[in-house]
Amino acid sequence: MMMDEHTLGQFQSRRRFLQETACGLGSIALWQLMADEAIAKPHFAPRAKNVIFLFMPGAPSQLDLMDPKPAMQKYHGQPVPAHMLDGLDDGLIRGSARIFASPRTFQQYGQSGMAYSDYIPHLGKIADDICLIRSMHTDIANHTPAQLLMNCGLPVFGHPSMGSWVSYGLGSENQNLPGFVVMTSNSGSGIDAGTANWSSGFLPSEHRGVTFRASADPVLHLRSPKGVSAASQRARLDAIGDLNHIHQTKVGDPEIASRIAAYEMAYRMQSTVPELLDFSGETKATREMYGIDNDTTRAFGTNCLLARRMVERGVRFVQLYHSTWDDHSNLNTKLKQNCDMTDRGATALVMDLKQRGLLDETLVVWGGEFGRTPMNEVRRGNTLGKEGRDHHPFAFSMWLAGGGIKPGQIIGGTDELGYHITRDPIHVHDLQATLLHCLGLNHEHLTFRHQGRDFRLTDVSGEVMTKLLA
Repeated sequence: MMMDEHTLGQFQSRRRFLQETACGLGSIALWQLMADEAIAKPHFAPRAKNVIFLFMPGAPSQLDLMDPKPAMQKYHGQPVPAHMLDGLDDGLIRGSARIFASPRTFQQYGQSGMAYSDYIPHLGKIADDICLIRSMHTDIANHTPAQLLMNCGLPVFGHPSMGSWVSYGLGSENQNLPGFVVMTSNSGSGIDAGTANWSSGFLPSEHRGVTFRASADPVLHLRSPKGVSAASQRARLDAIGDLNHIHQTKVGDPEIASRIAAYEMAYRMQSTVPELLDFSGETKATREMYGIDNDTTRAFGTNCLLARRMVERGVRFVQLYHSTWDDHSNLNTKLKQNCDMTDRGATALVMDLKQRGLLDETLVVWGGEFGRTPMNEVRRGNTLGKEGRDHHPFAFSMWLAGGGIKPGQIIGGTDELGYHITRDPIHVHDLQATLLHCLGLNHEHLTFRHQGRDFRLTDVSGEVMTKLLA
């Protein structure tokens, strides 16, 4: 092939640069690996290696699932007793709102005697493996800022998510898969804060949550176009990597290194992701346990099974979203639909991790951004049998299992209406501090300098809740 003088000069300059700097993708990958190792280590011996966060946007009703309040029956249909509202500045209280006693029936399970409603019977099978928190509270009762607070530590856009902080602090155990993966089991409606929930914010973009799908192309734009061979794909990436590295030496932008790492990760994922999604090696009993052959439970159950396969392969933080639980009306019907879709999969995940010896090193978390009120919602009608519940930030429930958490215990409590916390309050920042602690990270020391300030996931508060720990 003949080259004109200009092209020949460019070729020789590029070849000389590669020879003199010994760059190319091999050294770039080594540089990136060294950069990862520089930050990626725990502050102390970890109790957990991985996290699976089952996030339920929209806020499930704790009063109808896992915080029974039989005393509400005597107040049913009445206004909230005045003595319970003394000094309370709550914009959600409406003069016409009445106490709505849960129509659910509850049963105690396991040696711990945890009570769960008839809508989540599967969860009872793992009652003794769970730590149930009934005293969670948050700062705000609007979905978008509350979801951001739970996932990113602040109720505003632009900050790194919990998974991104973990990826930044610990790195990845598998260089062929992302350190932080996100999956949704429905259309995504109800995830009000959207992709900001798994954003890397001001951290390097390689720590952003990578979204997977359980069907079709699991990662959009990952598959090579028809006619593009592995060799040509490799050559193209080599050339792009060389050019990016040249540009980086000129401008010093660290995001260029993240871009190089993203290209390389995508290339490696082209061969690893198909194996990850291949369930042919899973037994029939496992498929049945997760409900992946059932139309109702398939979507969430499949994601739960994928989450187990991901932590087996070293993915550090997996977050599953199932929405929406925002039941302002028709609570009985809507709540049952979501429980029918998720109860089996969430239970199977804990059972499966335990039987494979993975639960001790995998922390599983379940919950939404806040809770629901003990009053029925009145803004969208008050039809008998179609009642719903409003947003409630002052007290709600979450559960945790594995990864250094003490099982078979109930932490915290609420008053007879479930309105106020009566013991062991746990703020969102306390939960975040405790999760990081289980991973061997001190939440006060895991920081990143941005705009002249050291930021952290827990902002300026948060305390490790030792009562949760084994």
